[in-house]
Amino acid sequence: MSQQKAVPISGACNVVRTPPEKSSRPADAAAKAHHPKPGKAAFRNPWPSWQEIPPDALKAHVMQSVPVHDGIDKFPIRKPDLARDRLVPHDAGCLHATWLGHACYFVEYPSGLRVLFDPVLTDRCSPSAWIGPRRFTASPCQISDLPFVDIVVISHNHYDHLSYPTVREIRVHHPNAHFFVPLGNAAWFASSGLHNVTEMDWWEQASVSVPTGHDGDRGRPLSATVSCLPAQHTTGRGPFGTDKTLWASWGVASDEASVFFGGDTGYRFVPWLKDDQDHDWDDEYAMLPRCPAFAQIGDLRGPFTLGLLPIGAYEPRALMSSIHANPRDAVEIQRDTRCGRALAMHWGTWVLGDEPVQEPPRKLAEALVALGLPERGLFDVCDIGERVSIPLAG
Repeated sequence: MSQQKAVPISGACNVVRTPPEKSSRPADAAAKAHHPKPGKAAFRNPWPSWQEIPPDALKAHVMQSVPVHDGIDKFPIRKPDLARDRLVPHDAGCLHATWLGHACYFVEYPSGLRVLFDPVLTDRCSPSAWIGPRRFTASPCQISDLPFVDIVVISHNHYDHLSYPTVREIRVHHPNAHFFVPLGNAAWFASSGLHNVTEMDWWEQASVSVPTGHDGDRGRPLSATVSCLPAQHTTGRGPFGTDKTLWASWGVASDEASVFFGGDTGYRFVPWLKDDQDHDWDDEYAMLPRCPAFAQIGDLRGPFTLGLLPIGAYEPRALMSSIHANPRDAVEIQRDTRCGRALAMHWGTWVLGDEPVQEPPRKLAEALVALGLPERGLFDVCDIGERVSIPLAG
């Protein structure tokens, strides 16, 4: 095993890279098949479950002015009810997850650790404040409303998952927060004035120690293990940046609680369906290749207390399936990764796919029933701003 390397940062966290044991990585991880080929600059999805998508077609679809479908009045938004004292949570023995819209969750660990995933609280998810997809549901809070932020996890650099205005607010209100990002993204943060950043590759992990206490009275440090894990997606923030940075899913564990964050991911490519078919898990399509990374994650890094998994922006399937899981895909990902519970995300905020905005939860319920699984208590949908408590086993 290589020597541990301390990562110097200017914030309060101490981050030490801890090379994972060989038994916690797949046999083919060392080959780094997802890295750019010689002479190329783009990262890759190295699985049969992936099919290349014309970048221009995808960007044109996302940036078009899609009308908001009926049903936006049915989206309740709650004011988050967050613990104000990290070391005396008002629900001891539970992991708490609050959905802040789209792919953003604020997670309160029983240890006292606070982790923010893919925070984007701006009105639009685009390079401009004037064009591009606009929120049809309001953000339930602002960054300044969060009592503590220790770790910020970024899955990739698309505008609906990485927002400069939101990052700037984190820098102002939580200057000691430490960011974990996939390969190639640290330079963007440095140019934005942020240096509390650890850049990681798939299957790498780091140990984090977060001091607690005030006015020099340092309490018991909070500890966590952060794992960068594979996902099936793309990246890019401009016409010349396609796949120049890596995308990832993540695992964050602190004491007895662990969270798998799916970020933005596809599960298997589905071709154009026939006119008389509306379900891509019919027998004809059931044997399409699945992304093998999620079963590897479950076998080597699972089980997880909670999975935060995407269920929206999946239509049209021939265009979206390589990069966006539909609800049935998400249930399969939960099972592959061995998440005891799951909460839905990546829906209900911006119109990024052709499906009606209220459809993903209904399709999720149908998928659970089709697989003989309970509709409640296993893979749930919550309101924006709702704080969900997950009891720890034992």
